[in-house]
Amino acid sequence: MDISFISRKLEKEFNEWARLVKVYGTKRADKIRKRMTELKAAESLYDLWPPKSGPSRCHELAGGKRKGKYHLSVDLDHPYRLIFIPSHDPIPAHDDGGLDWSKVTAVIILGVENTHE
Repeated sequence: MDISFISRKLEKEFNEWARLVKVYGTKRADKIRKRMTELKAAESLYDLWPPKSGPSRCHELAGGKRKGKYHLSVDLDHPYRLIFIPSHDPIPAHDDGGLDWSKVTAVIILGVENTHE
């Protein structure tokens, strides 16, 4: 999987362990690193498609400001999630409009959020 970031600041946070720990704490930083490793190892998002996603619970976010925008997340430490979107133009979709996970080979990391707020 090809991974990019919404900003240089976020990319620096994620790529420097000391900075990652300072911003998110050791426990969450460790989970972020694990999830990033899983994303990098995937050939496509389909490799993380439920039920194959295991404890990371990769899934589309369908509510609120994300509805219809193909935002996805993987679990970190509850209630925090790593949020990302497909980095394709156009977004690979099925005829019914649903995301075609098997064709998503690049993502943009948007950040870490509590999606329950």
